[in-house]
Amino acid sequence: MQVIPAVDVLAGRVVRLREGDYGQVTDYDADPVAVARRWMSEGAELVHVVDLEAARGASPDRSLWRHLTGAGIRYQIGGGLRSAELARAALAAGAERVVMGTAAVWEPDLVAEVGEPDRVVAAVDVRGGKARGIGWTDEGRDLAVVLQQLQAVGVRWLLVTGIERDGTLEGPDLTLLRRVRELAPGLSVIASGGVGSLDDLAAVAELGCEAVIVGKALYEGRFRLADALAAAGA
Repeated sequence: MQVIPAVDVLAGRVVRLREGDYGQVTDYDADPVAVARRWMSEGAELVHVVDLEAARGASPDRSLWRHLTGAGIRYQIGGGLRSAELARAALAAGAERVVMGTAAVWEPDLVAEVGEPDRVVAAVDVRGGKARGIGWTDEGRDLAVVLQQLQAVGVRWLLVTGIERDGTLEGPDLTLLRRVRELAPGLSVIASGGVGSLDDLAAVAELGCEAVIVGKALYEGRFRLADALAAAGA
């Protein structure tokens, strides 16, 4: 299982939100590119970067894409990529993969329209049994319906986040991940939200997830990236 460190960017700084709440922000660093470079130097094959301002409605910060690419970072980028045109622009700027959330929930055809299924990740962020978009602020749609539609348009990668667990270090939502595996058995799953220990990584790996995103646990020193890679068999 691949371990992907998270670099969430708000107002140009590396932060973590708790349960997707922009009112609960922990600030970690002033240089997202330097942080991403550090994770690469410690063994990460890919870094998960989220433009949080774009996620809740602003235009994506294309300079962030350029700076990451210029630094030689292998990254997947999310936040505000609500059209196939924007997603293709991020790929052209150097992103390894693009993450589309709002489009995945409300307009799955746009995800397929990007045209590179191996480089497009549909983000399914779940609270109360519903997949949410627009920075997790909308009313959401039924998870089973969203997954059915994503499979129908040929999506191959899912990023699944239990919103109530995100940034809490209280453990991933294994029930949610198990349900997604049952509803979408043919898709590759990237788990996200709540990882706080090496045991959590082992539990996610046991479910057969192809990758896991780790954020706050690394920033808070719960474990080192090298230990996470070893625990995940990466």
